[in-house]
This record gives sequence, C-alpha cells and structure tokens, in this order.
Amino acid sequence: MRDEQRERSVVDARFRVLIALMLATLLLLAWRFGDLQLGEHEQFAARAEDNRIRLRALAPNRGLILDRKGRVLAENRPAYRLVVVPERTGGLDATLSQIRQLVPVSDEEERRFERSLQRSRPFEAITLKDNLDESQVARVAIERHRLDGVEIEPYLTRHYPHGPALAHVVGYIGRIDTADLDRLDPEARDQYRATTHVGKTGIERYYEGALHGRAGLERVETNAQGRVVRMLERTRPVPGEDLTVNLDLELQLAAVAALGDRSGAVVVLEVDTGEVLALVSHPGYDPNLFVHGISQTRYNRLLSDTSRPLFNRFLSGGYEPGSTVKPLIALAGLEQDLITPTTEVFSRGWYQLPGHSRQYRDWREEGHGWVDLRLALAESVNVYFYQLAVELGIDRISRELALFGFGRVTGLDLPGENDGVLPTRSWKRATFGEAWFPGETVITGIGQGFTIVTPLQLAHATAALAGRGLTAPPALVGTRDPVQMVVHDPEDWESVFEGLEAVVHGPSGTARSIAEQLPVRVAGKTGTAQVFGRPDDDEDDEDREDLPEHLRNHALFIGFAPLEAPRVALSVVVEHGGGGARVAAPVAGAVLRRALELGY
Repeated sequence: MRDEQRERSVVDARFRVLIALMLATLLLLAWRFGDLQLGEHEQFAARAEDNRIRLRALAPNRGLILDRKGRVLAENRPAYRLVVVPERTGGLDATLSQIRQLVPVSDEEERRFERSLQRSRPFEAITLKDNLDESQVARVAIERHRLDGVEIEPYLTRHYPHGPALAHVVGYIGRIDTADLDRLDPEARDQYRATTHVGKTGIERYYEGALHGRAGLERVETNAQGRVVRMLERTRPVPGEDLTVNLDLELQLAAVAALGDRSGAVVVLEVDTGEVLALVSHPGYDPNLFVHGISQTRYNRLLSDTSRPLFNRFLSGGYEPGSTVKPLIALAGLEQDLITPTTEVFSRGWYQLPGHSRQYRDWREEGHGWVDLRLALAESVNVYFYQLAVELGIDRISRELALFGFGRVTGLDLPGENDGVLPTRSWKRATFGEAWFPGETVITGIGQGFTIVTPLQLAHATAALAGRGLTAPPALVGTRDPVQMVVHDPEDWESVFEGLEAVVHGPSGTARSIAEQLPVRVAGKTGTAQVFGRPDDDEDDEDREDLPEHLRNHALFIGFAPLEAPRVALSVVVEHGGGGARVAAPVAGAVLRRALELGY
C-alpha cells in the first residue's frame, strides 16, 4: 500500500521550495530592474546616445609653402578620386571589372581597396583610385549610367609645381603609415584621424605640425545599422599655416641651370642672417610621383639611376673639402704667428717630410717658385700649405676647423643632416685603433685625407669667413641670432681676403676665368676632392681626363660677394667635375652674378 500522506507531504515541500525560488528570482529581477532604471540610468543613457550619435573627424587643408617673395613652392590642387559603395553595386566583382576597362587600376590600388573593404561597412564609400586625370574622369562620366555604386569625388591633392628643382629641400607628402604615427607627438595624433597623407621628407616633414592644421568634427545621428540619419553639429577644420621660407625661387632655378647636366650641389647663404637663399641637390626627382604612391617599377628605376637622384647631396653628401680649407689653414698660421702675409715658401713642385722618402706633389709639376700668402692662395700652392700644416700640427688644425663648424651639424631646419668628419688624434684612435701619422697632417693641410664636409657645412664656414668670424646658423624659416664663431686679428682677415680676391681677380688666380662675368669684386677659392687616389695624386686643379668620369675628382668652389661688404656666401660641389677652376668656378660665377642681380 502506498503512503499517500507521505507522498503528499513531499510534493507540498517541493512545491513550497519552488514557490520560494520563484519569489526570490522575481525579487532579484525587480531589484535589478530598479537598479538599472535608477542607479545606472545615466551610464546606459550615455551608451545609448553613443550608439545613436557618432563623431566623424574632418581633415584640414594643408598649408602652402611659399618662397621669400610669395611664389608657390607647394600647393593644393583640385583632383578627383573614384569611390565605390559596395551595397549599391549590382555585383562588386562585375563593377570592378567594368571599371578596369575604363581606367587603369594598379595592383597596389587593388590591394589597398581590398584592405579598406574588409574594415568598412557595405554602405560606406571606399576609394579605388586617386588622382584621376581629365580623360579618365570623362570616360567614367560617360559610362556612369551603367556603373551603379560608383562615384567621382572631388578633393584637394598636394602638388609641387617646380618638380625636381626643389625636391630635396621642399620634400613631399605620402600616405600615412604606422611609422609616421609613431613619430608624431602623442597629443597630436587625434588630429590625424581623417588625414591620409603626412610629410615624409624635407620642409614637408620638418614643419609637419604647422602645415597640417587642426582637424574638424561632425556629430551625426545614426540608425541601428550605422547609417547617417542627420547632421547634428559641425566644427570646421582649421587649415594649416602657409609657410614662407627664405629660399628665392629665381636663384634656386638659376643654380640648377648653372649645374646643367652635372651632378652636384649649390648652397647660397646670406652672411649676416644665415638665411638660405638657394639649396640645390642635382639631379633631383619629381616629388609628385610620391604623393599618391609611386609604383615599384618607377621606384626601382630611381634607385638604379647611376646619377642618384634620390640622394640629398647638400645635406647628406660627404666630400673632402680639398683646397677650400686653405684660407682657414692660413688664418690658423697667422693667428699662431707661424707666418706673416709676406712669409715666402719655395715650391719646386713637391714637398718632403724630413727623414721620409715620399714626395707630396704640387698641382703644377714644375712648382710655383717663391710664393707669399697672397700668391699661395691665388694659385692654390700645395707646398705652401703642406709646410704650414706640419708647423701647425693636427691638433691646432683641428681646433681651427672646428671653430668654423667642421665635424658638427649646422642645425638647419631639415631632417637628416650629416655631421661630416673632423679628424683628430683621438678620433683616429677610436675609429681605426691607430696613432696619427705625420703624413696625414701634410695632406690635411690641403683638405685631403680624413676630413669630410657637406656642401651645407662648407657654405656655413664660408659665411663665417666672409663675416670675419661672425654669422648666423643657416635657416630655411626665419632667422637665428648671429654667433661669433671665430675670433682673429682684423689684419689676419684682411690678409686672407687679399689672397681670395686674387683667386678671381689676380692675373694668375685659379678662378680668373670668371672675373669678367661678375659685376663686383668677389672672393673665392677653388678646390678638388679626391675620388680615386694614386701615389702622386695631391694636385689641386688638374682635370685628370685620363680617368673614366666616375673616377674623376669632385670639383669645388667657395666664395662670397661683394668683397668690401659681403652679403652672400656660397659653396659649389660638382661631382666628378675634375678641376674646381674649370668646372665649379663657372657654376659659382653664374650663381653669384644672379644673386647680385636680384639685389642680394
């Protein structure tokens, strides 16, 4: 017999437990509902608002780059891009196939489109191709009725109207990447949410913060799918600053023209202010190729070009200064009372250290005979400076060259400056683990051996020479305070200036061939930087036409004008030009003449 009473008691107990659990659950739900409605109302209301309201960044227009007279060096031009809205196409693959029949689409553009497609919503417009030309726009417009979901959008693109002539100084912008974001100020990264391009080189990179501007902001209402329903608020972006630089476009183009088809560099500075009037690395490249992304084929072509158009010669190029250091060696000798302006040295065509067999040759095989300081500078007599260098010693030579800025960056407002090499005993020991040898002092006196300078450093040293030790650091934007780099007796400066004047205007000066084209008297010095050495290869201005061109010496020239009150100083390097007198001096003469015509 079943115990019905007992079974009923068990069922009742279970029912009561179930009722209790249900009541507890209801109470818990009621408590949680009240907490959500009252305690966490503000938090969830904000989340709901965030889901409904979206913020969209607006890219600012980039500032222009202008020369000192207001001429445009970098501008923003109207352009067109082709965009696709995937959900509005009849079929994305078919639409893309139709587009390829109308306009060329590169592999990189397709890869970029695929990446964007993966992280975008179907109703968002995705860029397939930038910078369409007029014929491409016309072809798409004609077929527009058959291309659902395809649009042509106007926008502004960066353009460099003077192309290669300013490529190495103005630089270019390119598509922003992770490395670019990493080098930006963390506080400024929010300003790049809508930006696709950033300064990669040159002024564009150095002054990125000023040129970029400030992003704007849109508050829009969206539906559950993320589509924009309406605009709620809009803050306009603030355009970047227009940047006026010290360059003179006419002088820059004149320097490029003076170099012609030769590879090299020209730097022109204002002596008092340090303002950079011309800054040329030639040949250049077309920076417009990089704005929307250069193809690998074109880039490889630039990399393999033997003239190295991508290499910035004035900022990163390292050259032996050759005989352009002789005025500085002369100043050191005068300061140390080792010579006077009338001290004479006999050049028989070679110099020999006591107790050594090697002969250090002069550039004139038969020698120059008896020469004083003025004639030694005018004719670039190596023997005079061999002997003076030995008397000075490497320590005093290095100190003098350091005063003129050798071995350190000038501080120009561009990225990537090379600091060159200023040889000292300690430098050689640290670099090669060797002691300094007397023969190395000999050739240091004529700017050969370990000494390496950039054309910019050489121009800066020339400006200091022209200013009798006083000049301002080079600047592309604004000016810097003048610095007294070197202090010497006023008579020492005059003695050296007389020799440098004779280089151009003296009857036997190495650069006398350019005197007639100059409207005023100028000071100058020719030089040669060795590329390929031979045992007797210490000459200054021999062209060495027996060598292939790529092994010929580099030709150099430094100068300043007018002689009486110098306003401009320059340096010229012509790669594999042979002699400074024959090749670099005419380039300098043409540039100085144009600078004077422009009123500098």
